[in-house]
Amino acid sequence: MNRLAASAFCALSALVFLAGKQANADARVVDATGQTVLIGEASRIVSVGGAVTEIVFALGLSDRVVAVDSTSRYPDEAAAKPDVGYMRRLGAEPILALEPTLVLAVEDAGPPDALEQLREAGVPVVLVPDESSPAGVIEKIAVVAKALDAREEGRVLETRFEAEMREAAALVDTMTVRPRVLFLLSIGSGGAPLAAGRNTSAAGIIELAGGINAIDEFEGYRPLSPEAAVDAAPEVILVTDRSLRLLGGERELLAIPEIALTPARQHERIVALDGLLLLGFGPRTATAVTELARRLHPALGRRSAADGR
Repeated sequence: MNRLAASAFCALSALVFLAGKQANADARVVDATGQTVLIGEASRIVSVGGAVTEIVFALGLSDRVVAVDSTSRYPDEAAAKPDVGYMRRLGAEPILALEPTLVLAVEDAGPPDALEQLREAGVPVVLVPDESSPAGVIEKIAVVAKALDAREEGRVLETRFEAEMREAAALVDTMTVRPRVLFLLSIGSGGAPLAAGRNTSAAGIIELAGGINAIDEFEGYRPLSPEAAVDAAPEVILVTDRSLRLLGGERELLAIPEIALTPARQHERIVALDGLLLLGFGPRTATAVTELARRLHPALGRRSAADGR
């Protein structure tokens, strides 16, 4: 090959290489709203939503994260990042000041006006689906991994998650009794705590852990009345650690009139777990299922001790 031909070949190779790099850099992602989002590059990420942030860190891309929201408390490295505020009360200006190239946010993040301001400023915003199920976790991982051009890492994470969920499900399947569980959420207002009905993350994790959600009369979260609590007849009260603190501790929780006549009150059965672990439906959901199952079914703990595990 003569010098001219060699130069032309090198130039062509460089163009092909750059074109390939550009193709890899530009990702098209269909987000939770059904919109196709074009992502040029994702070197400066603002991650909103605890489970979304956990996935980014689990993919090994923590160095790209320039800020998180106040629900992103795990891992510790995430909690140390700059905080842009609560995921449903975001402001466009503080986020734009960080010069992000991508905002990854759980689908109910907002308000919508703030997200639209980000888009109008040229920042891609990907809203990540948030279904409270193992399949929903897989979908979250897939969307985040595609947005960050980390599909191989995403597949590895999905495979690990599926294996951990099978192990957790096998543990739960050994139990024949399913206790009725009432999840209470305190928002610190001093009023009646909110009870979790159908189609909530609390109901989803309770079912996966071998329990029965005690409230079936409504969807979402509503204030708990004494009549509803008696009808629900919960055997276990489930709360987050934060809610238990806001309610004043176990003694104060059991003294709430709404649960005074329940079996859970009579047997003083309260289970408190970290809120993000319990309700986040992220990479640690199998851990949440296993821990909650052991707390709901004391026989599991005794069996593990007897087996030397």
